[in-house]
Amino acid sequence: MTKGRILSGMQPSGRFHLGNYMGALENWVKLQYEYECFFSIVDWHALTSSYEDTSKIPERIHEMAIDWLSAGLDPERNVIFVQSHVKEHAELHLLLSMITPLSWLERVPTYKDKLQQLGIQGKDINTYGFLGYPVLMTADIILYKADTIPVGEDQLPHLELSREMVRRFNNLYQPIFPEPKPSLSKSSILPGIDGRKMSKSYGNEIPFSASPDEFRSRIRLMITDPNRVKRTDLGNPDVCTVYTFHKIFNGEQCSEVEKACRSAEIGCVDCKKSLAEKMITNLADIHVRRMELEANPARVKEILIYGAERARKVAASTMEEVRHVMHLA
Repeated sequence: MTKGRILSGMQPSGRFHLGNYMGALENWVKLQYEYECFFSIVDWHALTSSYEDTSKIPERIHEMAIDWLSAGLDPERNVIFVQSHVKEHAELHLLLSMITPLSWLERVPTYKDKLQQLGIQGKDINTYGFLGYPVLMTADIILYKADTIPVGEDQLPHLELSREMVRRFNNLYQPIFPEPKPSLSKSSILPGIDGRKMSKSYGNEIPFSASPDEFRSRIRLMITDPNRVKRTDLGNPDVCTVYTFHKIFNGEQCSEVEKACRSAEIGCVDCKKSLAEKMITNLADIHVRRMELEANPARVKEILIYGAERARKVAASTMEEVRHVMHLA
């Protein structure tokens, strides 16, 4: 039985945090054993909202590659590459932009919301590139004829637009592209240390690359039950960020932690300490792989070059077919 093919990517937009790992990367590591996977560091997408200063992009690409590899993505099992290293993405994006109605792009629910949100931050992103983000995303997907796309529910409108573009292309020319179907990610939602969504913009993140000491330091700052003032006060784990982390990283002892909190058998300081040690143990293999990769940057570069070569072979074949059916050959 032929495996399905997945395409997914992330923007190299800054330091990767634990919420990113739990939200997507952990799922990718599982999917690599079930599908033929193409994973792309989408640096061109990063330009849609951060075009003013591109000087840090190369460093961020390198860091993201280390994040992925240390998490357990296998460069032999998967095609791991940088988007801009495969120029066919730009060509297919151009051709798709010729057949995509402007009204389709303007109706994407997240477009106006993000335009307003980033506008408040002083960013001028009222550009063609930002509006055309879904066209480039569609090119990324269908260039490799991916049939399955791991997404969160908030990304479904973008994927449905991609499916519309595929149908339009197939109807105008020939049906050479599969309609990509969503695979909803079943991932744990990890809050930040203040209980809000984990985000670099909030400053509440736990870096994925954190050392054991950095883990301990960040966890010490976590918000606990605000009504538990004294060590002897009974706690309420339902409103405690530390307990939320215990449920994810310490599942087998979670009921014991809950009981000890409610009965005041354990204080918040000790509860945080036990969580930190459990997380450090759970992520130990990732930390070891990271140290090895950080000590060998040439190896990371080789992996990305190798991945781009493999991606280009597939992309070149697809573009030959596209040019043929569009009579551009």
